[in-house]
Amino acid sequence: MASNSITTFEKCTLQHLPQCCSNSKPIKQINPIVLPLPISRRSAAILISVLPLTLTALPQTLLARERRNRKTIPLEDYLISPDGLKYYDLVEGKGPVAEKGLTVQVHFDCVYRGITAVSSRESKLLAGNRIIAQPYVFQVGAIPGKERKREFVDSPNGLFSAQAAPKPPKAMYTITEGMKVGGKRTVIVPPEAGYGPRGMNEIPPGADFELNIELLQVVQAESK
Repeated sequence: MASNSITTFEKCTLQHLPQCCSNSKPIKQINPIVLPLPISRRSAAILISVLPLTLTALPQTLLARERRNRKTIPLEDYLISPDGLKYYDLVEGKGPVAEKGLTVQVHFDCVYRGITAVSSRESKLLAGNRIIAQPYVFQVGAIPGKERKREFVDSPNGLFSAQAAPKPPKAMYTITEGMKVGGKRTVIVPPEAGYGPRGMNEIPPGADFELNIELLQVVQAESK
């Protein structure tokens, strides 16, 4: 009797099984849940506090880096000084301002077609046949060449001039005005503000060239 009941149940189950399976809904695929990595409260606080500042300073940082890495500066980016010289500040200094009448120390380089023709970083000593990087000292807005009077002094290297650096172009005496210590400025120098019809070293007569100035120090007002 029991065996007949089981057989009847099995037959009933087998008869309704296809209908049951056909009415069943397909099983949805469950996407795996990705849990975030554990982070401490201190790290989260630092991240939250620094992130807004980082996002704010990022455009300025990228702009400054772009200006430093730019090999060719478009002419439209240059400013024009009161005496008509085109200049561009590669680095804006943060120190004292070079005002007219003040004595300053600078390094300068005159570059013609990628060649450094004149530079204060290649100052020649009159004795000892040596080359040093001697800053050039002059008064902002003064008559060019006034400071080049030779003053011989004793030193371990022998006698040398107080202005051992080569002669700078006339443009440097005016275009330095307004710079801050630590600043670097590049200037397009025309012949009338440069070395004129004679030229200088690799700079041919009547040629434009690039003047790069680095303001090292504002010394003092010249005593009257």
